[in-house]
Amino acid sequence: MSSEIEQTENALYRKVAWRLMPLLLICYIVAYLDRVNVGFAKLQMMHDLGFSDLVYGTGAGIFFVGYFLCEVPSNVILHKVGARLWIGRIMITWGILSAAMMFVSSATMFYVMRFFLGVAEAGFFPGIILYLTYWFPAHRRGRITALFMTGIAMSGVIGGPLSGFIMKVFDGAYSIAGWQWMFLIEGLPSIALGIIVILTLQDRIADAKWLTEEERALLASRIDAEASEKQHASIFSVMTSGRVWLMALIYFSYVMGLYGVSFWLPTLIKAMGISDPLDIGLMSAIPYTVAVVVTLAVAKSADRLRERRWHVAIPGLLGAVGLLLSVLWAQDTVLAMAALTLATAGILTTLPLFWSLPTSFLAGSGAAAGIAMINSLGNLAGFASPYAVGWLKELSGNTHSGIILLAGSLVLGAILTISVPARLVNK
Repeated sequence: MSSEIEQTENALYRKVAWRLMPLLLICYIVAYLDRVNVGFAKLQMMHDLGFSDLVYGTGAGIFFVGYFLCEVPSNVILHKVGARLWIGRIMITWGILSAAMMFVSSATMFYVMRFFLGVAEAGFFPGIILYLTYWFPAHRRGRITALFMTGIAMSGVIGGPLSGFIMKVFDGAYSIAGWQWMFLIEGLPSIALGIIVILTLQDRIADAKWLTEEERALLASRIDAEASEKQHASIFSVMTSGRVWLMALIYFSYVMGLYGVSFWLPTLIKAMGISDPLDIGLMSAIPYTVAVVVTLAVAKSADRLRERRWHVAIPGLLGAVGLLLSVLWAQDTVLAMAALTLATAGILTTLPLFWSLPTSFLAGSGAAAGIAMINSLGNLAGFASPYAVGWLKELSGNTHSGIILLAGSLVLGAILTISVPARLVNK
């Protein structure tokens, strides 16, 4: 490709990214915050409702049971009806349910609401991953996926201080607890964003009136050329594929670490002797801020070198080291925060780069089912991880054994990643 053509194409993809990614990123920030803000609610809710760590861990994780059951059918529907309507529907539904979490009054109600929140959100994340394959070829998708998935870290940067602020300032207003205000206030933006998605998002390149005919033709030609080299397979064959199951196991290993941090970071910070909800929120923003920078830098390197496996495995190993050091340095606030920052940056860098692996060889309806299956099976770790940490905390009286378990899971994920043939994914 000549330098002039390459510059023209780069400019076109920047145009597409600027058009699509701000809205998708904001949606994911809100989505992830609604999923994990229960970690902050825990600081007050457990006392108010008399929940144990095991009840909290079970409720936090049962979200992923509903998520798992509905993920594949949701993504297949998205592939058929389009991202605009389906992503919008998902966001409106989960926004309503997330706000309704303020009415939880018992362990049973907590479990039921978290389960249906998972049902409502099923299909959002894999739907966006699938949607990006309609617009960006593999060698450009690493950075784009990483940009989208910085929503996890940015939800921590924004959501931690916001949740702490709401819980501190609004606590007791109109006889409503701070954690109830938090669920209500943080659930409403999802509803508004769902309506915006329905009104403004385009399903495919051919629908983008903000592109010229020549630009649409160029983008479509790049996607068509790549699709011809991918595995076009039936939904059944994809769901029985050994490669897809390996990807699901790798993702499960990494997600164990992710939700260990997401659901327990406020508790880990509180264990350092910090009790004010706002201070905990501000402290929790530090690891996520560093993670945003590291994620984008590593993703840029992966796309430039067209190397995927080591760019996924090394951050995973660093995440494991960070978790282990957080246990070793638990009594020193500064060192413990440094370790948690390393762990968070490593884990959050691993996840977006992981998705460059399965999307390198899946296409069409097979991609819709495969991506959803990998994500749903992997996200069962979202149930296993907080449950295991909560259970081990009740047995031992601290979170150390649970954190060590999560570190071991990250190491397993890194080893399995390196076992994937380079020729399959380095594109």
